[in-house]
Amino acid sequence: MPLPDVETQLLGGTANRGLVVRVGDTVRRPLRPSSMATHALLEHLERVGFEGAPRLLGIDVQGREVLSYLPGETVTSPYPDWSMTDKALDSVAHLLREYHEAVADFRPVGLTWAEPVPSAYVTGLISHNDPNLDNVVFRDGVAVALIDFDLAGPGSPLWDVATAVRLWAPLRPDADIHDVRRGRSLTRLRRFADAYGLTDTDRLRLVDAAADNHIWCMAYVRHGAESGHPWFHQRWTTGEAELTNRTNEWFTRTADALRQALLH
Repeated sequence: MPLPDVETQLLGGTANRGLVVRVGDTVRRPLRPSSMATHALLEHLERVGFEGAPRLLGIDVQGREVLSYLPGETVTSPYPDWSMTDKALDSVAHLLREYHEAVADFRPVGLTWAEPVPSAYVTGLISHNDPNLDNVVFRDGVAVALIDFDLAGPGSPLWDVATAVRLWAPLRPDADIHDVRRGRSLTRLRRFADAYGLTDTDRLRLVDAAADNHIWCMAYVRHGAESGHPWFHQRWTTGEAELTNRTNEWFTRTADALRQALLH
């Protein structure tokens, strides 16, 4: 008689915390109203040969989506030293560029996506919208795959770069950076834009896009908290609201310095 499948809870995330498990070489995740759209996206990425995303394998008997498990490491606190290096930062930028190239000709019709991004940053490309530290898989210190496409939807390369660099630089007050990145936000901002190969036009808009992305992301967290989601509520009420205000003020205060750091 075969042994029952062993489910191992996977760490990271907020919206689905405690609900994502590994079973053998697969990952099981809850379905969402936008699942049909994200499944179409994953199927497109498989068709074009993009290796940096999980494969959709179906729906299990419990009604969960089944994805291929991507071996490697994600970055969760306390952050390992290798994850804070320039090598790791560059590789995230390269991976994001490769994803955008792979998804450039994906033209979905009639699909329902998750949180819409501000219209100023919608160009027709389906962006990931959440390349957070724990949504990137690394091997040997190099980013090789994106996971958790729950927030994917119509956006732009600029919006994804703004999301990524805001989190990976990171773009926030130095007093709120508690690792080796403290004091290097401007340097890492410039490095990420260079590694990605951001256009001159998008460089001029990147600082505003990052500030707008912070407002968008924190509104999503606040809404989750107000809707009674336990993990969003915990996050919002244990310092996130105060950090949000400090970061918004920081963006206003340092906008010129951030723009100067991006100049060639």
